[in-house]
Amino acid sequence: MGNKGPNINIRYNVMTVLIYVIGIIFLIRLFSLQIISGAEYRETSNTRLSRETSLKAARGNITDRSGNVLAGTHMGFGLEFYKSKADNKTLNDTILRIITVLDEKGEKYDDTFPISINPFKFTFSNKEAEIAWKQKYEIDVNTSAEDCFYIFQEKYKIDNEYIEDIRKIITVRYRIETEGYSSTKSIKLADDIKRDTAVTFRERSSDFPGINVTLSAIREYPNRNLASHIVGYIGKIGEEEYKANKDQGYLISDYVGKTGIEYTFEKYLKGTDGVKQIDMAVDGTVNDEYIVEEATGGANVALTIDANLQQVAENALEEAVIGLQKGKYNKTKYKSNWGAVVVMEVKTGEILAMASYPDYDPNMFVGVVDDKDWKDVSEGNKLFNNAIQGSSAPGSTFKMVTGIAALETGKVDRYDTVNDVGIYYKAHNPVCWYYTSYKTGHGYLNMEHALERSCNYFFYEMGDRVGIDTLEKYARYFGLGSKTGVELPSETAGTVASKSEAEKDGEQWSEGSTLSAAIGQSYNNFSPIQMAKYVAMIANGGKKVNPTIVKSIINADGSEVKKDEINKYVKKRLNLTDDKAEDLKISEESLDTIRSGMKLVTTSGSGTAYSVFKGFNITVAGKTGSAQAGDVTNGWFVGFAPYKSPEIAVAVLIEDGATGGATGTVARQVIAQYFGMNATDIKEDVTAMPSVEIQR
Repeated sequence: MGNKGPNINIRYNVMTVLIYVIGIIFLIRLFSLQIISGAEYRETSNTRLSRETSLKAARGNITDRSGNVLAGTHMGFGLEFYKSKADNKTLNDTILRIITVLDEKGEKYDDTFPISINPFKFTFSNKEAEIAWKQKYEIDVNTSAEDCFYIFQEKYKIDNEYIEDIRKIITVRYRIETEGYSSTKSIKLADDIKRDTAVTFRERSSDFPGINVTLSAIREYPNRNLASHIVGYIGKIGEEEYKANKDQGYLISDYVGKTGIEYTFEKYLKGTDGVKQIDMAVDGTVNDEYIVEEATGGANVALTIDANLQQVAENALEEAVIGLQKGKYNKTKYKSNWGAVVVMEVKTGEILAMASYPDYDPNMFVGVVDDKDWKDVSEGNKLFNNAIQGSSAPGSTFKMVTGIAALETGKVDRYDTVNDVGIYYKAHNPVCWYYTSYKTGHGYLNMEHALERSCNYFFYEMGDRVGIDTLEKYARYFGLGSKTGVELPSETAGTVASKSEAEKDGEQWSEGSTLSAAIGQSYNNFSPIQMAKYVAMIANGGKKVNPTIVKSIINADGSEVKKDEINKYVKKRLNLTDDKAEDLKISEESLDTIRSGMKLVTTSGSGTAYSVFKGFNITVAGKTGSAQAGDVTNGWFVGFAPYKSPEIAVAVLIEDGATGGATGTVARQVIAQYFGMNATDIKEDVTAMPSVEIQR
């Protein structure tokens, strides 16, 4: 036992010595780091402050059914601004230098400060927004724009002499305050700047502390106006949108879909942002950046539309509207300013073309929106999609509903005739359009010939026989007065003439109201897409179709999103409800009678669209319509082709386009394109349609 003591002491002494030696080595190393190499390490530390920030994902493409890109991306330079250790004066001076360069280079930059100068005025869209803004910043609501401007000058301690320079500084300082920025979170000053501008900022980086030039995917619409109402556009995320979506990875500087497919499928198109690391000196100079985590691009959304057919539809529609304005069709100038075309496959409901006039170039919304451009599109109502958002009384194009209701309820058969004497002696004694023009009636007509000549008298009688409740039931079966569920926002439901609609207006339904409803008047108001669906169902044997404009969605990894998932998502995104219309089994005999009458409209010398389709290589079944809307008479043409084996349905609506062959000519050009007919088969000049009815 006693022999162990000395060994323990020896080991203890050795360990003590080792600890002392290690301590001495540590102190020597610490001395070397802090004293000998301290300056070098401090310099390295100062130039290598690493900050992680977001790496934006490329937005997914939107294409037509053949892969033609309607919305894509290109690589472009952007300008980010990070917080640096600069005092207030240095910050203001830096901002002024940055904005001066951007102005000299002709670049656009984000300007959200709501006061313009020379003269001073607020840029709010309404007084309520101005008051809310003043209250947010605790400014008296009666304060003038000029006084508010100088309040912000004082707030940001801007001591510049020139008012233009003051506003340039306020522009960025205001964004810094509203959006927030830090050494790791930037504000985006400008998108898609020119290469020369990017080089200037990179070469003179010491003059612009906090500035970082980026290379990222910029949204572009290579075909400009083509399908603009379908594709939609992106814009800077709004304050409320940001609050609702910041948990989904959105930043206040992000751009999101605002309309069209860009809006509906934002979730799929956005992609997943990555992470990049920036090496920046404490003075704000960026030394380097590199990717920590790659971004995943958004999904590609393929549409059902055909780009070539879409272009023909848009061109034909524009020509027709302008032609009406200039008196092309019968030397009379009309007040036409807008129109729409929808082309739909009759079996699948796939939309092959959807044109709305006037249209716009969505590229104008990428980056900073020019005030002049915004004024042009907003005052010109160019963002409004007339194909799905607008509705109009269908006029005589509704007569197929009335005819089917009468045939299916046994109130008339294919061969029964009614004697049109011109004046229908019931209710308010309405007259046939033919009587208005010729002071006589059409005489005896059956269903087919009543459609051919669009005889009001015949369909007054049919409406009287079946009653308004039956008319409403059949109209709803064909999807009229209900949203179609197409994958686009802001679709209107329209209205079907009914007792309930009258009650909403505090009106009592009358016999005269039924007569008006039977010829497409009263409360009947439908959109072109609803009318295309309705005609598609007549053509396909009465089978319901669900209009769709999305063919597929392909994720970045190549996997395809299931159709059920898309439908479920769209239903929630657009707040759609299930179709509650009664399921009716319409006989083939009734449909064949109606289709035969529609064929006569385009092929018989007495048909209201004969002059447009005379000599056409494809047999088209159609129907013209017109309806008073204020001081204009809107024109419709609906139809399907070919007559024997229908493939497509077409609906055309043009403001003040009831007189002349405008609507039919648009349909003819679209049908010719679909069937690959030579351009020489399309009439350049069409005389006025004979026997076009005007209903009041």
